[in-house]
Amino acid sequence: MPTASRKKARAAGNEQTPDSQAAERALRRRAGRIVRVLAREYNAAECALLHDSALQLLVATILSAQCTDRRVNMVTPALFARYPTAADFADADPDELEEMIHSTGFFRNKTRSIMGACQRIRDDFGGEVPDTMEDLLTLPGVARKTANVVLGTWFGKNEGVVVDTHVFRIAHRLGLAPKKNTSHTEQRLMALVPRREWTNFSHRVILHGRAICDARNPKCRECALESLCPRDGVESQAAAPRKPATRRSRR
Repeated sequence: MPTASRKKARAAGNEQTPDSQAAERALRRRAGRIVRVLAREYNAAECALLHDSALQLLVATILSAQCTDRRVNMVTPALFARYPTAADFADADPDELEEMIHSTGFFRNKTRSIMGACQRIRDDFGGEVPDTMEDLLTLPGVARKTANVVLGTWFGKNEGVVVDTHVFRIAHRLGLAPKKNTSHTEQRLMALVPRREWTNFSHRVILHGRAICDARNPKCRECALESLCPRDGVESQAAAPRKPATRRSRR
């Protein structure tokens, strides 16, 4: 008979039951199939932000917060021509920079982040964007999402999974991670997806979200992942009812 301490640990989720272990194994198998299908469907997927250097990618990723990649790509050609180096961004006139990035939204915060990050890059990293997670996270305005984009896309280092709005939403919809927060979602995806696939997986999920798995009107009957999607059970895993608008048509 289980002791009181064992019951307490099990109740707290510190000890997996045989059923939970079997469920985890099944989830890992399904995740593996999802990774393979996405690789087949979006083999050429890459970062949608236009860039020619680590600095440009860093700045573009900061600008992409609460903004579409398309809009960012409309802004950055003139921006990068005006400020070609970290020192140029660091010494920019804030009012001028704000005006150039105004259409991306939250332009004041983004100006502070870009200038702050570039000042640190100039002063502490010899003008070069650092290539480690530890150093990138010391830059103002840079959190794990931005660091993962730069490390994975430019430096080819899989240090984490990029969790943007598409990845966060689709990971939940596919039942790969409960809809808690981006940090928890990243940790679950890192546990389920092979490390060598972390960066490509993010690019592919983002493309899938734009092309097929729309937030309001997913094209389920066109989806290569249809047989792997939990469908009606996915929202119940997060204690939220599934909206009728997102159900599959049974015509």
